[in-house]
Amino acid sequence: MKKVSIIAVNYNHSHITEEMLHSIWQTNTYPNIELIVVDNGSKINPVTSWQEQYPLVTFIRSEINTGFAGGNNIGINRSCGDYIFLVNNDTEFTPGLIETLVHTLESNEKIGMVSPKIKYFDQKNILQYVGYTPMNYYTARNKQVGLMEEDHGQYDYMVAPTGFAHGAAMMLKRDVIIKAGLMAENFFLYYEEMDWCDRIKHCGFEIWVNTNALIYHKESVSVGKRSALKEFFMNRNRILFERRNAPAFAKYIFFIHFCCIVTPRNIVTYINNKEWAFITLPFKAIWWNITNSVNSNKLGFNLNIKK
Repeated sequence: MKKVSIIAVNYNHSHITEEMLHSIWQTNTYPNIELIVVDNGSKINPVTSWQEQYPLVTFIRSEINTGFAGGNNIGINRSCGDYIFLVNNDTEFTPGLIETLVHTLESNEKIGMVSPKIKYFDQKNILQYVGYTPMNYYTARNKQVGLMEEDHGQYDYMVAPTGFAHGAAMMLKRDVIIKAGLMAENFFLYYEEMDWCDRIKHCGFEIWVNTNALIYHKESVSVGKRSALKEFFMNRNRILFERRNAPAFAKYIFFIHFCCIVTPRNIVTYINNKEWAFITLPFKAIWWNITNSVNSNKLGFNLNIKK
């Protein structure tokens, strides 16, 4: 039986992480797992108390916040599983989740990564994810299938290729990581899993979704539902994703689209919402991409400012 390494990253929400761990113990029946939690520079270090409470879990402390990709990469480097299951710490497991995803990966050697059906935790019959449509590289837009739909079983028994996995829950083979590499850490937040999926596909693997597996997601616990941090990285990384993955001609069309359509539209939204602090963020995102390489590790955002 293949070993599954379950990896989650905590940042300032230890009680949420503990709820996730409890959900695993309450629902999991897959016997060959290891649990790894990376604390990503939380203001209060929870690892010492966690080690006493949860002796069967491997806890790793990073003294700095390395972002979503960095925290998960730390966990991957410590793991020893044949399959790696990356989950947000604000998720809760359901029975059969791990077995179903493992079976999917084992059913076809072309499948490199798979995500389950994702529902909102506080609205348990509302869907968040049952797949993604392909990316339009001219606009950097695609559709999250099922988003905010009530679940009437319309996507049940769907086991199929999809455009991208969902960063809240994605299982992949270690062999895939060996070929495609780890997640790019310079994204810090957002788009890093989409960039990873594109690299994995370029290595000859497919990204799948299996709606027979289910996980619940509390969403945006660490960052907040709307914040300057989120707005900056969503803009910066949308451009960065295009620079790294889009065909050459599409990159130029997208940049014109972003500057002439997306940015003015966002500014109008900020003004209407009286989000005055957000107005400069698209320009900062554009300037970062003009002045930095696609592999630059400069964040362009002060993580210590009020989010």
